[in-house]
Amino acid sequence: MDRLKSLKVFIAVAEAESFAAGARAVGVSAPSATRAVGALEAALGTRLFTRTTRRVRLTDAGRAYLQDVREVLAHLQAADEAAVGTAQTPVGQLRITCPQEFGRIYVAPLLAEFLDRYPGVSADVLMVDRVVNIVEEGFDVALRIGPLPSSGLAAVRVGQVRRVVCGAPRYFAERGCPREPPELTAHRVVSVASLNAGGLWRFGPGGELTVKVEPQLGVSSVAAAIEIARRGWGLCQALSYQIGSDLEAGTLRTVLEEWEPEPLPIHLVHTEGRRATPKVRAFIDFAAERLRGTAVLGWKS
Repeated sequence: MDRLKSLKVFIAVAEAESFAAGARAVGVSAPSATRAVGALEAALGTRLFTRTTRRVRLTDAGRAYLQDVREVLAHLQAADEAAVGTAQTPVGQLRITCPQEFGRIYVAPLLAEFLDRYPGVSADVLMVDRVVNIVEEGFDVALRIGPLPSSGLAAVRVGQVRRVVCGAPRYFAERGCPREPPELTAHRVVSVASLNAGGLWRFGPGGELTVKVEPQLGVSSVAAAIEIARRGWGLCQALSYQIGSDLEAGTLRTVLEEWEPEPLPIHLVHTEGRRATPKVRAFIDFAAERLRGTAVLGWKS
């Protein structure tokens, strides 16, 4: 097996954590995949995987090699596309990750429109409320909410969101409206595990003011907390984009606006910088335009 094919086999095995599954992904037999990886390890003089009877895992050297190999193959693909005159044509599979609710509300609809525009592109979207390592897990683009740590990734800012306290008009009519954060202790609240760790609600520019609430109800889903607030049962914290349609319809309204923390930035993040493939460049440009045009995301040019 030639070196290029062996590298593709190596990536497939690493992603599947299985020689059999990786072999199927690239259309070779499991023994051929085993031999290809073995030849790579012999040539490099180091083990790329640790093997058990159930699965294979990358070694530290294997993880570093995987990142480098992905970059090499991406550059090779870009060179091939340029050589055959398709460097400006978006084609291939686009792998995207984003927060679950943001993906449902914004990414899925704009992505459907994007794929209609570029029929040569297919997409796979992981909607999950954790920070995905897009290099190690093989994603092209990530949508991130919040400050970005230092990294070698390219980022395009597309908006911002606020952390808000909201409730239904019926609730405020029956129980009154808190004017300062400490007054929340006298209100019925719904706590969301991902936002309200330890029962602490944070306020002020840097989140330095904390209020310890005693929720009668705690849930793990922001969508569930918003639905409960929408029904007039209590107050909850949410990100402003999550209740945009409710604010427009008047089914929810926010309170304590002057006590809100600083808005959280929204970025589209990718690994390739100026060397981004046509599919990535096209999606970044398309998504940035659509998201910046969404009023609730508070884009400021």
